[in-house]
Amino acid sequence: MAYIDALQRQKTIFLTGMSGKRAAVPFHADELRAAAKKRLSAHAWAYLAGGAGDELSVAANRTAFSKVSIRPRMMRGDASPDFSTRLFGQDLAFPLLLAPIGVLDLICPEADRLVARACREVGVPFIFSNQAGTPMELCAQDMGDTSRWFQLYWSKSDDLVRSFVQRAEACGCSAIVLTVDTTLLGWRNRDLKLAYLPFLRGMGIAQYTSDPVFNALLAEGEGMAMSGTPKPAVTWATIGNLLRLKANYPGGLVKNLLRKAPLEAVRLFVNIYSNPALSWDQVYELRQQTQLPILIKGILRADDALKAVDAGADGIIVSNHGGRQVDGAIPTLDALLGIRKALPKPYPVLLDSGIRSGSDLFKALALGADAVLLGRPYAYGLSIAGQQGVEAVLQNFLNDFELTARLAGCRRVSEINEDMVSVRSE
Repeated sequence: MAYIDALQRQKTIFLTGMSGKRAAVPFHADELRAAAKKRLSAHAWAYLAGGAGDELSVAANRTAFSKVSIRPRMMRGDASPDFSTRLFGQDLAFPLLLAPIGVLDLICPEADRLVARACREVGVPFIFSNQAGTPMELCAQDMGDTSRWFQLYWSKSDDLVRSFVQRAEACGCSAIVLTVDTTLLGWRNRDLKLAYLPFLRGMGIAQYTSDPVFNALLAEGEGMAMSGTPKPAVTWATIGNLLRLKANYPGGLVKNLLRKAPLEAVRLFVNIYSNPALSWDQVYELRQQTQLPILIKGILRADDALKAVDAGADGIIVSNHGGRQVDGAIPTLDALLGIRKALPKPYPVLLDSGIRSGSDLFKALALGADAVLLGRPYAYGLSIAGQQGVEAVLQNFLNDFELTARLAGCRRVSEINEDMVSVRSE
């Protein structure tokens, strides 16, 4: 389903309604979220919807958008709008990409591939997650010519990092997104309450188990020991989780039933997946490894943004990880203002976290973002209706943006500027 303009799609929805049929995927953000919650297990919902601590940052991301008001211009003659943009030499129909979300396989099997196919159908770029449930190569096949980027977490193994980057290049990714705000897992109360981490069940580690460097480390026995980590008591729950781990590991339960590799792979992953010693030196190093554009995701301060530029980054993604890392962190829309001032256009600055509607996209562009990343809403659509659910969420989001921009008197992305909004201080 290629993108359908807003007026045509409205007509289709209303005419279909004459026969008593209504959309399966809700249009309103809160209703979309509620519908997804009904479809997911308690563990999956906690991981997908939860944030750090008391989730103040999750709420603050949304509140920040509510403080921005659009100031529409009238009588602008918008019969031929065009909201395309250009990023890193690539033309995008809209200034929108899908954010990387880890462990989408909590929602359904081959979830990452379903999202990739939806992006191909609608024409929206997809940022492959470092913590995907499907190897990047398979998702790349599903995307056809549609743009894809790769999100990178810097592992404790530099060789593994290099391998990920080389694989991303080989499968046609056009940018590397180094995520720097997750060198440690945030204190996530919902997951802690359930004592549940999906990686320990063999989920979200497909980029690793499909990697030659990771498998070489596994063969060398690097995953045998988890230093300082207590072993769980052997109970029926332990046995059940080990069986799930083996079922999730490549090859399936029957093939892995007597193999030690699945458990050793999880141990190795836990030991090396994230590097708390990450510094700007690694950005310099990454710059030497690839000719692809490098974006730093997780920046919330202007001084860090300037350091990223000095280290060789080609762009910044303003993000607080959807409120999942530091509870009480500055809302991303608030952080955008200072960072954009420090890095004037045309330096690319994107915004992630808190985006829920087309009007949010409009506000972000008006305050200086070159594009935005949409996260949880597409995962909610996936939960409700699979690939078609993701496509519906994307169509709804883009149609909402198109009408918002046109009704505000803007026909091009370049016309959406700070003069189009007002920001309340309280």
